[in-house]
Amino acid sequence: MARGKNAVNRSKKQSGKKNKSFGNNKHYRKDKFTNKKHAIKDETKQRDFRKFHHKRNDSENSNKRRRVDEEIQRKDLTDDESSELETDDFKQLLSTFGDIVSSQKKAVESDSEDSDSEDSESENDSSQNKLSSLVKDKHIDDQKLKSVDVAEEKVESQYFNVGQNLQDDSEELEEEYNDTEKEEPDDVSDPFTGHFCFDIAPELLDSVSVTPPKTQVHTENWPTLGQLIFNIPSAPVTSEKLLNKSYFPKVIIEEENVYAKSGTVPKYINEVNWSKLHVKTQISKNLSKANFSNLGALDENNPSPLTPLQKELFSIVNNYQDLFYPERNLSNGEEVRFIYCLHAVNHVLKTRLRILHHNAKLSRKDDVPEEFRDQGLVRPKVLIIVPFKDSALRVVKMIMDILIPDEKANVMNKNRFLNEFSGSELIMPKKNPKPEDYEATFTGNTDDTFRIGLTVTKKSLKLYADFYSADIIVASPLGLRVIVGAEGESERDYDFLASIEILVLDQTEIFFMQNWDHLLHILEHLHLQPRESHGTDFARVRSWAVNGWTRYYRQSMVFSSLTLPEMNSLFNKKCRNYAGKVRVINPVISGTICQVVVQLPQVFQKLQASSSLQLIEARFDYFVKKVLPQYKDSIMSHVLVFIPSYFDYVRIRNYFKREDMSFVQICEYSKENKIARARDMFFHDEAHFLLYSERFHFFNRLRIKGIRHILFYQPPTFPHFYSEMCNLMQEANQSRHSGADSNMTVTVLYSKYDVQQLAAVVGTERASRMVTSERNVHMFMTGD
Repeated sequence: MARGKNAVNRSKKQSGKKNKSFGNNKHYRKDKFTNKKHAIKDETKQRDFRKFHHKRNDSENSNKRRRVDEEIQRKDLTDDESSELETDDFKQLLSTFGDIVSSQKKAVESDSEDSDSEDSESENDSSQNKLSSLVKDKHIDDQKLKSVDVAEEKVESQYFNVGQNLQDDSEELEEEYNDTEKEEPDDVSDPFTGHFCFDIAPELLDSVSVTPPKTQVHTENWPTLGQLIFNIPSAPVTSEKLLNKSYFPKVIIEEENVYAKSGTVPKYINEVNWSKLHVKTQISKNLSKANFSNLGALDENNPSPLTPLQKELFSIVNNYQDLFYPERNLSNGEEVRFIYCLHAVNHVLKTRLRILHHNAKLSRKDDVPEEFRDQGLVRPKVLIIVPFKDSALRVVKMIMDILIPDEKANVMNKNRFLNEFSGSELIMPKKNPKPEDYEATFTGNTDDTFRIGLTVTKKSLKLYADFYSADIIVASPLGLRVIVGAEGESERDYDFLASIEILVLDQTEIFFMQNWDHLLHILEHLHLQPRESHGTDFARVRSWAVNGWTRYYRQSMVFSSLTLPEMNSLFNKKCRNYAGKVRVINPVISGTICQVVVQLPQVFQKLQASSSLQLIEARFDYFVKKVLPQYKDSIMSHVLVFIPSYFDYVRIRNYFKREDMSFVQICEYSKENKIARARDMFFHDEAHFLLYSERFHFFNRLRIKGIRHILFYQPPTFPHFYSEMCNLMQEANQSRHSGADSNMTVTVLYSKYDVQQLAAVVGTERASRMVTSERNVHMFMTGD
């Protein structure tokens, strides 16, 4: 006991001397974390001394203790002098965030590290007493100490402290810490390591940063996906030096920089081996069960954890290349959802393992080496955008099945999530039922304003996590648009989008029907410089994130049921992955025109325009001057004008009003009583024209009766709407006094800029001939 008191007294004297020297040095930086850091360092050294004391006899211990004390004092003085002259390597970067204090801390806290360092409760009490004495000798009052503790706790909880508030802290994190010693995250053959752990070579950066990017085009045909177009950014071979070494470099030599390897055309998976595919063993055993609904129809004699479509999709996705898949439908939607959820969870777990592994090493070091940069500017890494709450419910459930399939698993806020994201279903009519695709699209909760953050740990999942402590964000375009706000708004936040590494757009065609501008607005706010630090440890931030190159590392996946020019533009301009991009391009064989059962002539009239902007005026003039006069006669009554764009709808409506034409209108903003009145007037020939918007048809799918002539102002966005509207002209939907059955027509206006929508209606081969033909009018009869 006497020796212990002497050690404490010596510690007090040493701390008193240091305080005196700190107070006299005007260059000493009063960092609020420095005092506590030195106190903890003193505490660790005194604990090491006690362990040493118990292993030697009293005579040997007396001499060695004296040498240890001298060594401790010498090191303390050295540390004090070095701290006075220490400069901040990230001072210029930090200045952009205002007056903030960065803390070099562990990114993922593990309680096991603290428990390993504690020998007994008595030693812990002794440490607390010594820390209190140090604080007292340094003349820090209680209020200041409290503010330091609160500030430190705030910083620790803001970034990667995923063990906080979880019930299985000690056991789970201890097991996870032990796993980090067994698993080596720096596997250079892993696409994750190769994609995110190297800077882009200057030549490759030049290739991806220009508009359009410099790429090499490759075409391949895969058994299930069909025709694929690969666009791989090109770079000189010299930019890839040192990447073929058999070992993973621990130190990057300035003269021989290791750069990221440019993308390659992946090989599709024939046999699934999760280990070779670098899928974490933690989740690999759960995948067959999570994917059971998709595997049910497979041959039992040839079991596989993935369907043929999933194998080929994962071949691309696991290679961290951008993907545009425009053939998502009712039958393969769940297969697609499983693949991107698997990839997202696997990516988050790999990032977490890497950080834990580095934390274990950093616990034995004072500085953060360059190769330990493993984070972005903020924590969220995966952004999944879906249109409805029901879609988000399916995504989160899939993540739960992949990560923790046990019914008793630790999922925080699970009941709240199920209550808010389920229910509120639309009641589908039993009489005159809606089409199958409508019921599938609008099943479950169709609320389109939501957002939720998910924090992933080894055996836990926290829902409703704060965005800055979340790994995955699942949201709708409108839900994010409300937070992101617009320029000039006082309360807006988009910093959480700064370090997105995986972007998923599922059911993208529905975004086009909701509000395409919301999605574009969100994409414009990806990877902007954060306005605040959000507790980021800049010593652990990847250099390419500091350089503002995150957009070139982000992997984007776009899944849709159709191809539109707007989607192609988004994929071309917003997706700049240096590993390359892949798009599925399969020709349409027959088109939806073959699904028309009513016998009637279908006339396609071509417009001439020099550009897509000029097409807007050209289409309106052609419609008003050449097409509309043919349908003004009373014989040509019951004319429905189908208008895909709401802006065109408003322009035509205003023209009809100016010309005092007999018409009624139905659009997405029409009230129910006016919709009923318009349908009744049109059916009973009290109105000559009916202006009908595509968005209204998408969200309601009403059966309009009394149609005898259809004018498609533009090929419909959804190709099956063409056959659906034409089949409404059957005899059962006609009025007795509406006219002769032979007097029915369909007219479609198109241009070369509508070739994708046109191909979906008439087929790719026909559309190609129609666009390039010198003839401006093409007619088809039902059955051709």
